[in-house]
Amino acid sequence: MKFEKLSENKIRITLTIQDLVEKEIDFHVFMSNSIESQDILLDMLEQAKKETGFDPENYNLKIEALAMADKSFIFTITKDVPEEKVKAPKKKFVVKRKTLSPSSTQAIYSFNSFDDYCNFLQFLKDSNLFDNIQAIADSVTLYEYKEKYYLLLDSIHTDIVSKLKFYSTITEFAKYVTNSKLFYCKLTEFGNLIMKNNALQIGFEHFVN
Repeated sequence: MKFEKLSENKIRITLTIQDLVEKEIDFHVFMSNSIESQDILLDMLEQAKKETGFDPENYNLKIEALAMADKSFIFTITKDVPEEKVKAPKKKFVVKRKTLSPSSTQAIYSFNSFDDYCNFLQFLKDSNLFDNIQAIADSVTLYEYKEKYYLLLDSIHTDIVSKLKFYSTITEFAKYVTNSKLFYCKLTEFGNLIMKNNALQIGFEHFVN
């Protein structure tokens, strides 16, 4: 993790995939707009204060996040400093802390089309990643629901390195569904089951060149 002080009121934080691995941060939790991801950001700000002297206390913050091609993340954080003539009360940047669980066992990803799913599988083959992640979960199923395709991962294995490789790849082709537990019930009740047991293996065998 790299901290750069750009000015008295602005810093830049660079976070790599390796940082996520070392800190055992779940990739899809980190990418979601959740209490857990905000808690991670708070920890980063606390470390930034130690490294650069940047103190966000009593200030509104503007946070810009950029995902790079090499899977690193760049955060530019700016303090909103009011003009001297404006005497409005300052607001604190407060996020309720919650214990982070880096070993989530269920996830759902949404593909806009079946072709997108096949392109994802083809990429796994071309990049020689499939052998490393085919056992990512005990159950991998594919559903069709309202003209979109959903990959359900249940009982995800706890190997954080394999998980991060998988998550960093699939997010190039699909979108993580944040309310996965509720949506899981909707899919199993109203969705059309396309592939069961191991949708990755089945898709790899029948829809990849």
